[in-house]
Amino acid sequence: MSTEFRRLWAWPLALGLLTASGLLSALVSDAWGDVWAWVALGVPVAVGGWYSLARGAR
Repeated sequence: MSTEFRRLWAWPLALGLLTASGLLSALVSDAWGDVWAWVALGVPVAVGGWYSLARGAR
């Protein structure tokens, strides 16, 4: 894989995998799995909110 490919797709893929693991955890587990689901699904939302606020301040 080229450096440009990794530079462009690394964070979107990481956020996608985090979201998928959160959704799967929410479906099949209890207790700590529910905590992981909240965290894993909250991080991409927080990142999107952070960048939308940062873009609006420009």
